[in-house]
Amino acid sequence: MKQLLLFLFFIPFLVRAQTPLRGLVLDSQGRPVPFASVAVPALTQGATADENGRFTLPNLPAGPQKLQVSAVGYATATPTVTLPTDKSLVIRLASEGKALAEVVVTGVGRATEIRRSPVPISAMSQKEIRLNANSNAIDAAVRGIPGLSAVTTGPNISKPFIRGLGYNRVLTMFNGLRQEGQQWGDEHGIEVDGYIVDRVEVVKGPASLLYGSDAVAGVVNLIPGLPRGPEGEVHGEALAEYQGVNGMIGNSLAFSYQKNGFQTLVRASRRQAHNYSNPVDGLVYNTGFRELQLTGMVGVQKQWGGAHLWLTTFDDRQGIPDGSRDSLSRRFTRQVFEADKDAIKDRPIVSEHELKSYGISDLSQRIRHYRAFGTTEARFGPGELRALLGVQQNHRQEFDHPTNADQPGLDLQLTTVNYQARYLFDAVHGYEFTVGANGMGQDNRHLNATDFPIPPFKLFDLGGFGLVKKAFGALELTGGLRYDTRHVHWGDYYIAPNSATGFDQPAGPGAPDASLQFAAFQRTYNGLSASLGGSYALGEKLVLRANISRGYRAPNIPEIGSNGLDPGAHIIYLGNRSFVPEFNVQEDIGILYKSPDVEGSAEAFYNHVNNFIYQAKQYDANGQPLRDPVGNSTYQFEQAQADLYGGEVAFNIHPTALPWVSLRTGAALVIGLNQNPELRARVGNAGRYLPLIPAPSSRSEIRFTAPERAGTPFTASYLRFTLDATATQNRFYAVDGAETRTPGYVLTGVGVGTSLRTKGGREAVQLVLQGDNIFNVAYQAHLNRLKYFEYYRASPNGRLGIYSPGRNLSVKVVVPF
Repeated sequence: MKQLLLFLFFIPFLVRAQTPLRGLVLDSQGRPVPFASVAVPALTQGATADENGRFTLPNLPAGPQKLQVSAVGYATATPTVTLPTDKSLVIRLASEGKALAEVVVTGVGRATEIRRSPVPISAMSQKEIRLNANSNAIDAAVRGIPGLSAVTTGPNISKPFIRGLGYNRVLTMFNGLRQEGQQWGDEHGIEVDGYIVDRVEVVKGPASLLYGSDAVAGVVNLIPGLPRGPEGEVHGEALAEYQGVNGMIGNSLAFSYQKNGFQTLVRASRRQAHNYSNPVDGLVYNTGFRELQLTGMVGVQKQWGGAHLWLTTFDDRQGIPDGSRDSLSRRFTRQVFEADKDAIKDRPIVSEHELKSYGISDLSQRIRHYRAFGTTEARFGPGELRALLGVQQNHRQEFDHPTNADQPGLDLQLTTVNYQARYLFDAVHGYEFTVGANGMGQDNRHLNATDFPIPPFKLFDLGGFGLVKKAFGALELTGGLRYDTRHVHWGDYYIAPNSATGFDQPAGPGAPDASLQFAAFQRTYNGLSASLGGSYALGEKLVLRANISRGYRAPNIPEIGSNGLDPGAHIIYLGNRSFVPEFNVQEDIGILYKSPDVEGSAEAFYNHVNNFIYQAKQYDANGQPLRDPVGNSTYQFEQAQADLYGGEVAFNIHPTALPWVSLRTGAALVIGLNQNPELRARVGNAGRYLPLIPAPSSRSEIRFTAPERAGTPFTASYLRFTLDATATQNRFYAVDGAETRTPGYVLTGVGVGTSLRTKGGREAVQLVLQGDNIFNVAYQAHLNRLKYFEYYRASPNGRLGIYSPGRNLSVKVVVPF
């Protein structure tokens, strides 16, 4: 593997000579914009203008290059320049606005403007991310991208859902490397440092053919920032934040440097929090966390091309809430005994000291995730080669034994090797071709475990694709095909009681009292994906787009092989070996409008899924739910047909006559129908809808930005008010009480911020004060799993389950240098 990474890092040799690009960034009045960021997203290369607005991008390849230019208080500009050129490029930035013309690199063969992509894509910049008090990287994206939601388990675990589909149907990536870390579990979050994320790009639906299985719902790409600043100088930032709802303290320190094509970046981040609070439950026991992240990058951008090597580590400890309480006082209790000796109703009450402590309880999980991957981009012959090779390891432990705190119940180690190569041909008679292949190999093992919900397994993936794009005047068409194959296998796996500890452990088939936990399994899955779409520009302001695509997803390991308790989820899973792959066909239509005063978009989709896999609660012969002695329910995976439809709208009003005010609104609706005739015949309307469908929601913001004034140290000062409205969710999966109706709610927020700058115009300090759920509304999000953590049928206050976080007052300070 080391040799392969080194080979990837130094792969390009003889290619076309490259050329620098020099330019000047001005505002609409012709004044220089100091320290603007200038980037080439497709090449992961960037620079910062000096105090006079001048910049240099060295070693760019010949041919057309799409830039992305941004600065605090200005809308992002996306000019295209053809190299080589002897002229200095002049770029003008307009006042702040949401730019539908911004460039994206996820889900398409090459850098593309959002408004001209037939594939539904949304993006969110770091500038917008940092205005909010976020629990993690996924929560940050959910706030700004309609159609993206998250299933949560406490404040630090969020799993992305796109248009009602999630888990292994959404592919999450870090800078193009697919994230692999036991994402099948409800309580398994995303192991990415939210402070390093410079941009989030989201592909909605299976239209992208670059990624293969596990992307039938779409893709979430978390893109880190690039080294910026004048060459030969060390730059970076120090960040500190505090959130009152759980006492979260976050710190991050970053350094970057670039000179003569050499680039490097280092970031260290740490966050810790105690239990969060709300007006119904008070402090919610075992929802605190503590995590540490380290990220390093070294790269070069020379005449032969560019290459970057990334190394990351992630270490997280967080409590595992179970929702047990005293029946009368509703105060939280904690488990102190094992199995049949544990009486839910007789557990001791958690003390106030424990609720307020930053310490992590013995019943917790620890996740360690390591990545090493290299990327390269280089000109070869009539096009450009882009490649990635990486290895990552995820070690997940869940400690659920109160009488033996050091003994993990779940102890899984997943090692993944990822590889991909893509070749972008230069345009021939207007046709742009892209071909490539990618895949992964996985090895998942149980270490020192006592619970075995899934088998140890080995997996191999390989897929190839081809894309073509052609412009016919105002009409741009894009299409492509992809074929994937996945091989999964494992051998017989036995467990037996350990006489010394009383817990189960791996054993040979001849061990005393050995039982076969997982019978041997081997199977190969195959699938064909396709996409065809186009966009049509009706003048400069209006763009119409449409796309039809077919996606493929092989069943994941829990769906075909699970047979045991997942201690963190408090669910016993049963798989189904006869499952076949999911296939879906999705149609998308959209309209996008952009004028100097208004930008907006409206998207609609219809998604039909064959062999949709979902969980169904199991019952005994007497019609009673199957539970173990401590109340863990049993679920088995099933397949059926499913239909999902809905859409999103978003608009931004920023009148040129009132450049200091803007109004932004986004809304999303998803309806998911379970087309299982046998289930509908048995339970009627209770089985009409799919599980885990987000409620209709909208987010609105009005922002007032102070005009820039010469001679003042303040810049980009703003005041904003937000309104998050979520409708009642009446369309839920009601079979066996799996889900219940969730009342609607409205959350109000207010924020104020400013940046201080030096006499030379450089930003010195950024300050953000934010208040969320200002009126401390008691609510339960429909996709919050804690809503269903309840051991009683009734409560003295008439409220069941755990409620979502209450009022959160936060402060964030960023000091760039």
